[in-house]
Amino acid sequence: MGMNKNTVLAWATLIMIIVGLGLIAIGIFKYREVSAWGFAAVGIGFFAIAWVFNALKGRV
Repeated sequence: MGMNKNTVLAWATLIMIIVGLGLIAIGIFKYREVSAWGFAAVGIGFFAIAWVFNALKGRV
């Protein structure tokens, strides 16, 4: 199976969305103190990077 640039960016976007959701879920369900804010912030950062990867599909 050959992977071109768009396929790699699509997989990276999917993986980063899954990791971002996981980090937000850890912040919500496991840590309810101050550290939950950190997990949620990093999860939102993963969403932002995934958004950039998705925007780059077809342009690189």
